[in-house]
Amino acid sequence: MSAIILLILGLAAMAAGYFLYSKFIAEKIYRLDPDYETPAHEFEDGIDYVPTNRYVLWGHHFTSVAGAAPIVGPAIAVIWGWLPAFLWVIFGTIFFAGIHDAGAIWASVRNKARSVGSLTGDVVGKRARSLFMIVIFLVLLMVNAVFAVVIASLMMDFSSAVVPVWGAILVALVIGQMIYRRKMSLPMVSIVGVVALYALIIIGPSVPLQMPEQVGGMAGNAVWILLLFGYAAIASLLPVWMLLQPRDYINGLQLFIGLIVLYGAILLLNPALVAPMINNDVPAGTPPIFPLLFVTIACGAISGFHGLVASGTTSKQLNKESDVRFVGYFGAVGEGMLALAAILAATAGFATFADWNAMYTAFGAGGVTAFVEGGAYMIHHGLGLPEATAATLLTVMAALFAGTTMDTGLRLQRYIFQEWGEIYGQQWMKKPAMATLLAVGSCLLLAFGAGGPDGSGGMIIWPLFGTTNQLLAGLTLLVVTVMLVRLRRPMWFTLVPLCFLLVMTIGALLLQLRSFYDQGNYFLLILDIVVLVAAIMVALECAQALRRARTEMGEQRSQT
Repeated sequence: MSAIILLILGLAAMAAGYFLYSKFIAEKIYRLDPDYETPAHEFEDGIDYVPTNRYVLWGHHFTSVAGAAPIVGPAIAVIWGWLPAFLWVIFGTIFFAGIHDAGAIWASVRNKARSVGSLTGDVVGKRARSLFMIVIFLVLLMVNAVFAVVIASLMMDFSSAVVPVWGAILVALVIGQMIYRRKMSLPMVSIVGVVALYALIIIGPSVPLQMPEQVGGMAGNAVWILLLFGYAAIASLLPVWMLLQPRDYINGLQLFIGLIVLYGAILLLNPALVAPMINNDVPAGTPPIFPLLFVTIACGAISGFHGLVASGTTSKQLNKESDVRFVGYFGAVGEGMLALAAILAATAGFATFADWNAMYTAFGAGGVTAFVEGGAYMIHHGLGLPEATAATLLTVMAALFAGTTMDTGLRLQRYIFQEWGEIYGQQWMKKPAMATLLAVGSCLLLAFGAGGPDGSGGMIIWPLFGTTNQLLAGLTLLVVTVMLVRLRRPMWFTLVPLCFLLVMTIGALLLQLRSFYDQGNYFLLILDIVVLVAAIMVALECAQALRRARTEMGEQRSQT
């Protein structure tokens, strides 16, 4: 089958989702009000609360939630065949991710930009809030610790990406000054930023910077991880307009250009999908497609991490409530487009089925490597770009998105410690610098305490990321659903995705429980049990909160 057919079908479906379904959700369900005073205006402080142009905010939100996960998950999941991955990405984007991301922003904006974890106490109950905060902390811990390993590994393996990855920070600082200090027009700033970023990508292969295998007794990989956390700590304390916003905005433009290049190569090359539509001959040890598909592909279909970004940083920068549709739903569409590109690169970016089969020898194979190599193959043969340059472009794309997610993730982890300080009356935890130290310290403790001197400890608990992340998405949808019930609005558009996620998450946790037991991995076994208990409690809290909300609504009707 031609990859062009899959590309056109996927893009057409997501376009219809944005122009038709999201319009219905925005007008009839969330009922977005352009005149509502958002927290960005109510609490404007120039640091965290900053009214922001919706295109710039879209760039921040989209690149913060994208990261490497919408590349890794789909590029692993195609081991079951390209059709299941394609269907879940398309329908998950339209009916799950879009309404989840927009709903999280809307819920937070309507509650003074509080995170979904914090406002759960008011909407659902204190027990649910405690549960939510623990799950949030685990997800952020996994994301920050693992993405540091991913970026460090990319820079160790692709030295040509080092200059573009770190140079992008300087570009973002300049862009921030141009937008907010010089008040330059956004189109001009966009052109300058994109040209500078791609100039760095072109220069990268000419000035490769290779970290030595050992530096002062430390592994080179570990040195990169320490440098990344040092940078992320500083970035999390800077005003969002200075680095976070412009870095994410430019990366958003860079992604769309990268997608245009990749999609253009597909249109010109017209490669065939060499991977099977349904793979009935998966490698030994591959888990069953149901329910593992729905937790392997999280980002790119629906992801709980999106709710953290939406209610953690995005809601504090929303200029108008009506921008929720563009920033939240279209942000999910952008990530769906990236996941679609990952599927095409990992299934049509190989010359033969034998080449594809050699890559996918075990579950977990593929990932970023399949995306970079497959995408570079198509760009080289479709557009004539040197394969090394194409590989650098795609590597930088993956590394920059992982970096922006890490930036936002550490800032969100700082917010969590500050909210804990607020909840439990610990004034010292509410200070930004102290909360940042706690956030960085917990990540480094996992990275080096559990993983040893190479700092790869985050990878130990990564197998539970998918299930924990989807549980978090279910919690976010629970908050939104209860709010809709209390406002006497249709709840089925969020309740159905919520129930689906809970069933798939609990099923995946039970399967992983058996797998961890057979492997003798008792650390993950215990952690799996903790998350499983949390998932069951979420299901019970869900039923109780909805029943309570419907009872309250019935009493209000009887009184009127």
